Amino acid sequence: MDRRALHAALVHERIPGGYYRIEGVHEPVPAPPDFLFVRRSGDGGWETGAFERGTHEVIARHPDEATACAHLLSLLV
Repeated sequence: MDRRALHAALVHERIPGGYYRIEGVHEPVPAPPDFLFVRRSGDGGWETGAFERGTHEVIARHPDEATACAHLLSLLV
């Protein structure tokens, strides 16, 4: 699963768009105050986490996009 397939799956499951941010695919504007995210990390891997109170908290680091997307999907569904 890539980021576009993740977004399609979340839309299919009717998960509100303000609950999550998918780097480069779904970036709500204005940004909600709290949301879960998937993004590239600085080391070439991927991260999933939560944005709360103005701070990104990484929950897990992943070696590839597919694993990160599957993790975010499991957190939201």
